[in-house]
Amino acid sequence: MKTAVIVTTYNRPDALAAVLEGYCAQRDREFELIVADDGSTEETKSMVDTFKRREAYPFRYVWQEDRGFRAAAIRNRAVAATTADYVIFTDGDCIPSVGFVAAHKRLAEPGFFLGANRVLLAAGFTNRVLSDRLPIHAWSWFDWLQSWLRREVNRLLPLMVLPDGSFRKWTPDRWEGIKTCNLSAWRKDLIRVNGLDESYQGWGLEDSDLVIRLLHAGVKHKSARFAAPVFHLWHQDHDRRGLPENQQRLEALLRSRHVRAAVGLDQYCSA
Repeated sequence: MKTAVIVTTYNRPDALAAVLEGYCAQRDREFELIVADDGSTEETKSMVDTFKRREAYPFRYVWQEDRGFRAAAIRNRAVAATTADYVIFTDGDCIPSVGFVAAHKRLAEPGFFLGANRVLLAAGFTNRVLSDRLPIHAWSWFDWLQSWLRREVNRLLPLMVLPDGSFRKWTPDRWEGIKTCNLSAWRKDLIRVNGLDESYQGWGLEDSDLVIRLLHAGVKHKSARFAAPVFHLWHQDHDRRGLPENQQRLEALLRSRHVRAAVGLDQYCSA
């Protein structure tokens, strides 16, 4: 199964560097890594080029002009740029655990998408991780327990690792709480629903829209919790002025059976 990991980023090269270190340390190195850049300055590209020269596995950089928050568009461009069978979405401020890619590939199953969760890092701890280049992707349970006792992370439960099983399909119609910082799907299913809907303006809910349309298309939710956590670096909240309009758009989708994005993937590829 040819797999691509799509990492979105915007003008945060120090965080992205920590994330890329996590992907360089994956137990399963059989994947293509695509940095999907929503309009960062040259500093980010230079840092990515350093990793591309250092690492031997397939490494791609996809960039679009900075015209505000357009995560849906850059993810669509990244999906169009790969021929992988399976796509793992995440963000440039989410450091993967060393078994992250292996877990998504192991749990992947036709007819399902995977949603997993994250551990949130406090602001001060995030600054220390980045300034001291702490390799938290390789930390042990004991390391994380100490960090939790210092109130540097919000929880430990996502770090539990459970095998595949029927319990992972107990909520096949779930969409709430599933985010593109830790989501994977078959590329053919993404093409079927026309990718993410770029009609959403600014931050918020474009990932929920994608998940709901996958459900409308008959693709069910399978949980990857307790298998594939990411460690979310702290950041200030995004501008949410467009959220009310996005919420109205999502509510209209929930009342419908629409499958395909109005403005989506077909702009960039036909297959």
